[in-house]
Amino acid sequence: MVGYLEKENQTINNNLRPELWFNNTRQDIFPQEVRVNIDNNIAKLGGNDAKFYLINIGPSQKEIAHLQELFGKQGAEQKLKEFAASLMDAYARNFKRAGIGSGQDLLWYGKLERNRYYSAGDKEVKEGLKKRGDRKEGDQMHVQVIVSRKDITNRIKLSPLNNSRGNNKEHSARMGQFDRKAFKGSGEHIFDQAFNFDRSLKETMAYAFTMKNGSGEQKRMLHALGLAENRLSEDNKRTALEITRDDFQGQGQGLEQLLEIGSSLAAEILDILLSPVPVSGQPTQGMAPGIKKKKKKRRYP
Repeated sequence: MVGYLEKENQTINNNLRPELWFNNTRQDIFPQEVRVNIDNNIAKLGGNDAKFYLINIGPSQKEIAHLQELFGKQGAEQKLKEFAASLMDAYARNFKRAGIGSGQDLLWYGKLERNRYYSAGDKEVKEGLKKRGDRKEGDQMHVQVIVSRKDITNRIKLSPLNNSRGNNKEHSARMGQFDRKAFKGSGEHIFDQAFNFDRSLKETMAYAFTMKNGSGEQKRMLHALGLAENRLSEDNKRTALEITRDDFQGQGQGLEQLLEIGSSLAAEILDILLSPVPVSGQPTQGMAPGIKKKKKKRRYP
């Protein structure tokens, strides 16, 4: 795995400095140190046990453009590394395990990569538009993290494949737990807070997950909120986003809060949905979305 993640260093111009590995305290780590430390941190692991996991931290094109606008190209790369370190803090906390409180309690190494390549499973390759191994277009900056199965003391087993969410307290205390959905959502939240990124509701994982897997009522509520989002006040927009994320992570009272009777958010959403909206310069009929105005029947003598 370490050799595979060195692929960009093997193809760069000799005049360029190779991209070294980093963790929460250093940014000058050579690949040999990564391999040796990960390989030696396997106390009491069986032959079929995973020795490490790979975490892909891949910002969207819009998120990359936002970082570059704020910090420049090289500055954006440094900020993405700092974000990766913050995300590994969240990874550690997600286990809710005594002695595992931050990324410093883990053995992990990150590697910044600037390119992605088409694989056999990509739609463009299947359709013959691209070849396997072709470089993908656009900004493809991302970070790959190798994290050991054992903590940095080589004593505690940690697996992100543990599906426990803490319902069985005795089991969780002994084996730990990991909520993968909550971890994914935390990355989005950390990025938005750290870099003041104005994420629309439809760009959130919560929206995509709910529209795919949610109940009919949840989908209707989220769809209504999506229609009203651009005209919500900033405070109510922020509140709606927080409620949606809490629901996605299994916290709070759920999306039902959005339409709670008497709340200013519900009142504003309802007012927006029922207010006239001009379309393509044409006068509106004042109808709510999805409601068609009945045509009057012509009466003949």
